[in-house]
Amino acid sequence: MDQTINWLLTSSPQVEYRTRLDILHQPETDQLVIAARKSMLENPMIKDLLKEITNWPGTILVSHKSAGHSLHKLVFLADIGLTIHDPGMQELIGYVLEHQEPDGPFEMLTNIPTHFGGTGEDVWSWALCDAPSILYALVKFGLGDDPRVKRGIESLAGLVRENGFPCAGSTKLGTFRGPGKKGDPCPYANLIMVKLLAATPQYCDSEACHQAAESLLHCWEERLTFHPYIFYMGNDFCKLKAPLVWFDIIHVSYVLSQLPWLKKDRRLAEMKAIIAQKADADGCFTPESIWTAWKEWDFGQKKAPSPWLTYLATKILND
Repeated sequence: MDQTINWLLTSSPQVEYRTRLDILHQPETDQLVIAARKSMLENPMIKDLLKEITNWPGTILVSHKSAGHSLHKLVFLADIGLTIHDPGMQELIGYVLEHQEPDGPFEMLTNIPTHFGGTGEDVWSWALCDAPSILYALVKFGLGDDPRVKRGIESLAGLVRENGFPCAGSTKLGTFRGPGKKGDPCPYANLIMVKLLAATPQYCDSEACHQAAESLLHCWEERLTFHPYIFYMGNDFCKLKAPLVWFDIIHVSYVLSQLPWLKKDRRLAEMKAIIAQKADADGCFTPESIWTAWKEWDFGQKKAPSPWLTYLATKILND
């Protein structure tokens, strides 16, 4: 473990920063943490990423699986630890806050074809497979007490059902709904809702968070026969992949590991065991699948261990 940690501390500044905070549990006031954060903010790749998505929302969101979309890059900046107080962040956050439906959720610019039940037009709207991610980013950026953000979280949390969160969205999307039974939970919606609620102190132990987490674990337990909205938890699901974009074992395990009451859950332990057995002799992890939109990053290749993926896996296994 010491060898792995030392490797992480000498890799990219964002990996060093998160490793010091989340694995070594060093305080933000520690001089080494402060130095790592400063280096992260000066990292040209981070600066370029921030500059790119300040043109929010960039391209129209045509698929929530589009890993290169500004939505997922926004979440990555939140995951590594940028806040509203960092250079350039106020401008970006200002653009994100401009579009909010009266009932709470923040919106994305989308276009749902008519043959899928949409309007076929570019429209600012929200769906439960994007709105939680925007709110999660805003919470992590330091806006958790903003009344607009609170209203958005309350609105989405109220959509939970006994079996978790459904496929849901704005009325602006027409009759669009994902490919599944209306009564089934949407695994991806539950994943990013748990991620949002776990990051929000007043909702972390809420009934909605418990129900959504249980929905994900039920999908895992019944993965051979239960595939709501065509989400599978088979071989592809179990391939190690970063960053946290879609529905895969690293993303699901990372999110569920944040919940104290799941520390001894057998189903989560099974997922962690699958991750653990993929470590190399040095305790490092190599991507088994990649997002080509992130090919310039250390996790955008499958030939060598990735510091960011190794940080994610190590945090999961240590939590």
